[in-house]
Amino acid sequence: MEKKETIKVVELSTGYHNKKGTTVITRDINASLYDGELTCLLGPNGAGKSTLLKTLTAFLTPVKGEIFIKQKPLRDYSDAELAKVIGVVLTEKLTINNMSVDELVGMGRSPYTGFWGHMSKYDRKIVDKSISLVGIIGLRGRMVQTLSDGERQKVMIAKTLAQETPIIFLDEPTAFLDYPSKVEIMQLLQTLAREQSKTVFLSTHDLELALQIADKIWLIDKTHG
Repeated sequence: MEKKETIKVVELSTGYHNKKGTTVITRDINASLYDGELTCLLGPNGAGKSTLLKTLTAFLTPVKGEIFIKQKPLRDYSDAELAKVIGVVLTEKLTINNMSVDELVGMGRSPYTGFWGHMSKYDRKIVDKSISLVGIIGLRGRMVQTLSDGERQKVMIAKTLAQETPIIFLDEPTAFLDYPSKVEIMQLLQTLAREQSKTVFLSTHDLELALQIADKIWLIDKTHG
């Protein structure tokens, strides 16, 4: 079966705008991402992995070039539309307390229910399915602050699955994990890409693991200027 191109990047340069002008971090990227594939973004610290991820997820504006998501320019998406197309798992450690795993995964439904939205039977079904896919049924009643780093990461992935987006971006999803947990999370993401036809794109420092598990590698080097 032919894979569909979900993201196309054309002559993309990323960086920051500030009072002194523009700092360009990465230049002239041309690449595509496809459904059913896990793609890993590799590069040394300071090469611009986070900046590229933030640009692809519309947290930052491109310095130059164009990003197409499902053949539509990223800049033409409203925030509400984007929340139904892209799910993002950031690297920051969770500081959420007094919330159960069920409630946190349920927050993934907010693009459809609104922040205080009441969940329908369908919403609950999607939450159940997401928890099951990630293999955390045993954590359902737990409070988030009682979880290990690896368990929390799985809960965040389940929350993103509950968002029902075709594209999932993850920033260093294995950063705080021990080696067995790193392997488990990477294998989980690979399975989700293949079996759920998701486009999964993540930044990582785990070179060996990425080479073993990724379908494609994006490599960026330090080329500041």
